[in-house]
Amino acid sequence: MDSPVPRTSAIALAPKKPPARTGSKAVASSDANAAAAEATPTRRPRGRPRKTAEELDDGNRRRKLMDGAAKLFRTQGFAATSTRDIAAAAGMHSGSPFYHFESKSALLYAVMSEGMTMATQSQQQALDALPATATPREQLHTLIRHHFEILLGPRSSFIPVMLYEWRSLTPAQRKGIARIKDSYEATWMPVLEALAQQGALQAEPGVARLFIFGALNWAVQWFSPKKGKSLDALTDEALALFIRS
Repeated sequence: MDSPVPRTSAIALAPKKPPARTGSKAVASSDANAAAAEATPTRRPRGRPRKTAEELDDGNRRRKLMDGAAKLFRTQGFAATSTRDIAAAAGMHSGSPFYHFESKSALLYAVMSEGMTMATQSQQQALDALPATATPREQLHTLIRHHFEILLGPRSSFIPVMLYEWRSLTPAQRKGIARIKDSYEATWMPVLEALAQQGALQAEPGVARLFIFGALNWAVQWFSPKKGKSLDALTDEALALFIRS
């Protein structure tokens, strides 16, 4: 095999530049400034880049779809709700939901998972707002009041949907929701255990947790703000039901 022909350097073939004129200081200064600008790295702004107006609009549309779907799933049921219904509730074209969610099932999962995630975060914020000297009774009062808020408050559809449409999820989706739900309920256990140590709890902590959530969640079936009962009053009565005074 013949030996390869050595490549000639492109730099060697380039013609030499004529020497710069010594009298042209302005040109030399301009070249120096340009070289310095090229050598200086461009600094990127710290933090996350700001979302564009289009991205913000997409986020708002996604939230509208989820809120509208949650209300429809709660009132009509998952099976009876079409994507056309969901799009109409959000003021969109019939095919728009598929731009944000690949299927109606994926939208159902998002309603439940994102709703439970936000509930977990707001629950922790409610506890963090208590003084360090808060008693277990005061902590349980806060937990119950917060739970009533996410059950019966302005944006309260996702938990009833989770309770009634659990079977509409795929097995993998159920596992994902169960992990978030378990994290939410686990926050209650140290409080219930502290109350049990004080002799104030009406049942063993693990069983008490099941009874408490069963009773609280059932309120979505019968509670009506038109009957004059406030969530604060409801919280006081629930607390008296679960622990000894």
